Amino acid sequence: MSSLTRVSPLQRSMLKAPLRIVSIGGGTGLSTLLSGLKKHARGVQENPEPGRPVVEIAALVTVSDDGGSSGRLRRDFDILPPGDIRNCMTALSEDEALLSHLFQYRFASGRGLKGHSFGNLFLTAMHQITGDFADAVKLSSEILAIRGRIFPVTSANVTLEASLRDGSVIRGESKISRSRQPIDTVRLKPGDCEPLPETVEAIGKADLITLGPGSLYTSVIPNLLVNGLAEAIERSPALKVYFVNLMWQPGETINFSASQHVAAIHAHAGRKLIDCVVLNTAPIPSALKRRYARAHVRPVENDVERLGAMGLKVVTADLVGNAEELHKVRHSPDALAGVVIDLASRSRALQVRKQALAAQRARLK
Repeated sequence: MSSLTRVSPLQRSMLKAPLRIVSIGGGTGLSTLLSGLKKHARGVQENPEPGRPVVEIAALVTVSDDGGSSGRLRRDFDILPPGDIRNCMTALSEDEALLSHLFQYRFASGRGLKGHSFGNLFLTAMHQITGDFADAVKLSSEILAIRGRIFPVTSANVTLEASLRDGSVIRGESKISRSRQPIDTVRLKPGDCEPLPETVEAIGKADLITLGPGSLYTSVIPNLLVNGLAEAIERSPALKVYFVNLMWQPGETINFSASQHVAAIHAHAGRKLIDCVVLNTAPIPSALKRRYARAHVRPVENDVERLGAMGLKVVTADLVGNAEELHKVRHSPDALAGVVIDLASRSRALQVRKQALAAQRARLK
C-alpha cells in the first residue's frame, strides 16, 4: 500500500481476521475442495503458525439430485436429497476417516435398506425430527462438530430440467447426466425457488467465492438458477473463482474447453460472474489418459487466450491428485486449498486497500 494510504485499526483487524470462503457446487468436486480447506479452518488451527491464514468455510450445496439413495428418500419422505450434503459433512468432519466410513456405509441387504447410505438415513431422521431440512443440516453439523457451515442452496423441493440440442426435454438430474445429446440449457422446476437468507448473507460477507470443480450442468449451474443468487454473487465484493474440471464429463461436457465451461455459467446466470479461472497444468499419466480415451473422454483444453479475451484472470497450478493411486483423474484437495487460500488472501487485501483509498478520498474532500 502507498505510504499516503492510512489503514485504520478496523482495517488492520480485517487483515488479521479469518478468511471467509464461500464454496458453491455439489457432488464429489465440492467435497474434495472442502476436505482440503478443512485443515486450515478455525478450530483446527487453535494456535496457527505465524502468517498462516485461518479460514471460515460456508458451503452452498445443490439440491436437485434424484438418483440412488437420495432419490428414493426424496420420493418416500418428500425431503431434499441428502447425498451431496452428506458428502460435504463428511469432508468437513473432525474425524474424516471414521465419519467417512460411517456416513458412506451402504447397506448391502435388507428390505427397504439395501442401497441406502447411513449418512442419508441420518439426515432423513433429523429432518423427521425437526420438520425442516435446513435445520436438520444445521443440527447434524453441530452434533458432528464439522469445521464449517453447510447450507442447501434452497429449501424448495426442486427438479432439474434440460433442453437438449436435438430439441428434446428431459427431467431429473440422473437422466440429464446420462444424456447422449449435448445440453443447451438447464432450469429448475419450480423456477421461483428462493435461497436461504443465510446463503445470501454469507455471499455478501465473503472474501472469496468458488464455483466448481464438479459437474457443470448438474452440480454448479443449478445453484445459480435459484432466485437472486446470481445477483447476490455479482454484488459481492469477493473475488469469484471458477475451478475448471480436469476431464470432459460424459453426458454434460464432451468436447468442452475451459472457456466453454465459463460461457455456460455466464449464459445461465444472465451476467458475467467469474473474475478468475483456475486451470490445471499437471500432466495426467499416459495410462490413465488412454483409459479415459477408450470412453471418449479427454482432458479439458486450457484455451488461455480465449479466457483472456473474455476478460478473465487465469491462474495455473498443478492440481491433479495421486492419479496412479486413485486409478482416476481427480483434483488434489491440498492443492485446491492452497490456491483458494492464496486467492482469498489477495482478495481480502484488495478489499481493505479499496476501503483505505475511499477513506483517504473522503478525508481530502
